[in-house]
Amino acid sequence: MNYFAPAAAGSGIPQVKVAFALRSGLVSLRETIGKFILCTIQIGSGASLGLEGPTVQICAGVSSMLARAARLSPQNCRRMASVGMAAGIAAAFNAPIAAITFTLEELIGDLDQTMLSGVIVAAALAAVVEHTLLGSNPVFHVQKAYALANASSLIWYALLGILAAVISVAFTDSLLGLRARFKRWRAVPRWVHPSVGGLATGALAVVGFELFHLNGIAGDPYRTLTLALTGTMPVLFMAAFCVLKLGATVSSYASGGSGGIFAPALFMGAMLGGSVGYLDVTIFHHSTDAIGAFAVVGMGAVFAGIVRAPMTSVLIVFEMTSGYGLVLPLMIANMTAFVLARHWRPVPIYEALLEQDGVHLPHGSKPLDPPEATKMSANQPTVDATA
Repeated sequence: MNYFAPAAAGSGIPQVKVAFALRSGLVSLRETIGKFILCTIQIGSGASLGLEGPTVQICAGVSSMLARAARLSPQNCRRMASVGMAAGIAAAFNAPIAAITFTLEELIGDLDQTMLSGVIVAAALAAVVEHTLLGSNPVFHVQKAYALANASSLIWYALLGILAAVISVAFTDSLLGLRARFKRWRAVPRWVHPSVGGLATGALAVVGFELFHLNGIAGDPYRTLTLALTGTMPVLFMAAFCVLKLGATVSSYASGGSGGIFAPALFMGAMLGGSVGYLDVTIFHHSTDAIGAFAVVGMGAVFAGIVRAPMTSVLIVFEMTSGYGLVLPLMIANMTAFVLARHWRPVPIYEALLEQDGVHLPHGSKPLDPPEATKMSANQPTVDATA
């Protein structure tokens, strides 16, 4: 794939941002097919990456193909990229409202009414289709509706936000640093790099399974994540799995893997949150339900710190868990993580990945007018295979 479709590697979100800003929303058919095949093989074989980012790129590729088939104008072709992103997020998370806010925060950047209407329709239709095929249940089945039972717990939720920012910065710094090392590593061909990352991921997965008899490091992490959300994992397990998942995801992605960072961010957040929940239970003697509640909030906090989409980080937790009783803790932890992570590392991770490849988007991902886009894209290097 390094030669057939270089842009098929990586998360998928940076590639869609480049297409939106510099190529009038063009995501090629080769890139789309390559992404589908590569993610199927790599994630299916146990990479510590998520399906959500690739789903966005694939859906943007389909919407781009439809736009070209209908001979739409460049401006409308660009709008179709945002439609594909919203549909992908809605389908991946069963979260249409969060899909709309993420597309606004990460891609569009303003309230273009024409674009917004298409995004809303696409997210709604994707959710309807998923509900028809898979049912209307949230992604995570949390048996009890959590709520803020004790105001004194807000102290620990604020601490959770600070720790989430630390984890977020540690994750992004590690990913960018190791990725830079792989880019400079010429001792072996680039197509061998993902196998090196896969070896490291496999080793960490073996450590987790041998020590704790649980999976979650390699492949689908949601079953293990659900244990944290129900408060049934010991604190040592959760703390260890947070660190192991960070290392495995960095290894999988930085070496040139194809997959997203949404699911790993949610996993690390749940493990971190559950660990802080144990402090609340141990020191304040609150109900053990607090462990699961902190895990729910932790998902959003680490997501906000890594992805830098604060509105989406709140809404996506609501829609994935139906945990509407935790709105105040979510807002406190998520905004604390977002503000601190942005203060410590002003450049968001997707822009940092593109800048590492020499691609500088104008004002984030705000699109240029067609003549300017043509001029800039001619001067920009091709998005690296590991972006």
